[in-house]
Amino acid sequence: MRVVFLGAPGVGKGTQAERVAAQFHHPKISTGDILREAVRNKTALGLEAKACMDQGKLVPDAVVVGIVKAKLAEPSCAEGFLLDGFPRTVTQAEELTGLLESKGQRLDRVLNFTVPRAEVVRRLSGRRSCPKCQAVFHVDSAPPKRDGVCDRCGAGLIQRADDQKETVDARLSVYEEQTAPLIAYYRQRGILSELDGSGPIEEVYRRVLHLLPERGAA
Repeated sequence: MRVVFLGAPGVGKGTQAERVAAQFHHPKISTGDILREAVRNKTALGLEAKACMDQGKLVPDAVVVGIVKAKLAEPSCAEGFLLDGFPRTVTQAEELTGLLESKGQRLDRVLNFTVPRAEVVRRLSGRRSCPKCQAVFHVDSAPPKRDGVCDRCGAGLIQRADDQKETVDARLSVYEEQTAPLIAYYRQRGILSELDGSGPIEEVYRRVLHLLPERGAA
């Protein structure tokens, strides 16, 4: 299957994409993970991306599209993939459509995750990350055993700049302005499904499976 998980930051699409990728044995391509790796490595791309991400702005289309094209060209994506966090603009969506059509392929489904804005702000602003092993915790729903200390490696936890409340609000405003038109783009193509991302992870996962192609496959 070739599926896009669409939705604002903090709606839980990454968590669900991980589970689907594991069950159906397809690679999960997360532009956020790729960009954060570039930031950690302090590459030219990483420095450019960091400046945008810290301000809650989107990374330029040309940069993101180039990264995704390289990933989709890998052999592991030949039989299917899940895109998490891409596309984020109609321009990126058109680039993806053209790329797949050049290979005689198409997207099977786009799942649009929706969660009330107040809940998204709570989820993201309460998130704490480990700068060493990349483990993620939440002050309310998934706190570490020791306050401020990573359970996995013992490093001190941080609040990423893009998880601070003011930046979260900016990220959501950017999403609503620049990314929401994707909903119309994919609805016109008849492959968009709306999905309520609220509630327990297991409950949301059942909703995801119900909407996926090949949902009975192992």
